[in-house]
Amino acid sequence: MGTTTRRNASAMKMVGALLALYRQAAGHTQRSLGERFVIGEQQIASIEQGRRPLKPDLAEQLDELLGTKGALSIALSKMPEVDLVPLWAEEYLDREREAIAISWYEALAIPGLLQTEGYARAVFRSRVPVYDEDAIEQLVAARIERQEILHRKVPPTTSFVIWEAALRDQLGGKEVYVEQVRMLRECAEVPGVALQILPLGRTTHAGLDGPFILLETPDYQRLAYMETQRGSQLIGDPDGVGILTQKYAMLRTQALNTEDTRAMLDRLLGEQ
Repeated sequence: MGTTTRRNASAMKMVGALLALYRQAAGHTQRSLGERFVIGEQQIASIEQGRRPLKPDLAEQLDELLGTKGALSIALSKMPEVDLVPLWAEEYLDREREAIAISWYEALAIPGLLQTEGYARAVFRSRVPVYDEDAIEQLVAARIERQEILHRKVPPTTSFVIWEAALRDQLGGKEVYVEQVRMLRECAEVPGVALQILPLGRTTHAGLDGPFILLETPDYQRLAYMETQRGSQLIGDPDGVGILTQKYAMLRTQALNTEDTRAMLDRLLGEQ
């Protein structure tokens, strides 16, 4: 699968304003249009406000319904590009922004929602083939912006299980490492955030198949997300999500509890 670029915020607002104009001219409300495409009034509102990207397939369907002769699709294709995001991650990012609950198991690196700027920069600089510096800075900014969901007035309930191996690498050097561990220690005190470390040396491990994320949407749909080297899966199938939910529950029993996790982070900081 290829990559695409995440769109400029002003251009997203322009496309959203076009959609609102065409919708009103066709006699539709946000609710009636959302119901027509089974995506809901809130998603139409988010697109029109420029907070959610309009996807190409939906743009084509809207052009047909609203009789706009391809105007939305053309506007979408001509939007300026500002930073690289894998095409297959776009839907996940949409879902993450609106989630009311997030459960994240990570074995390879610190979860993106908990990364410092320095650590995120080191992650992107580790990519092969390499990104250029402009792309790295754009990606870092986008990752840090994502973290705003943890600071909303009503943030999602979040749980993180991090394999200790991810904490033993010192990506970016000692200074970046210490800053990252310190941030994790601060996050461990945030209400609504449960942070647990899965220690090395265990005789059983429920997460050997790799990292994954569980999401719960505002309409209580449960989803799971997994990335590979060259793609990803966003899973809505109840059986598939159920299996990963069981894995996550087992990982939480195998990990240190939140109090012992805080103590371990204190020890790691004391060793520096």
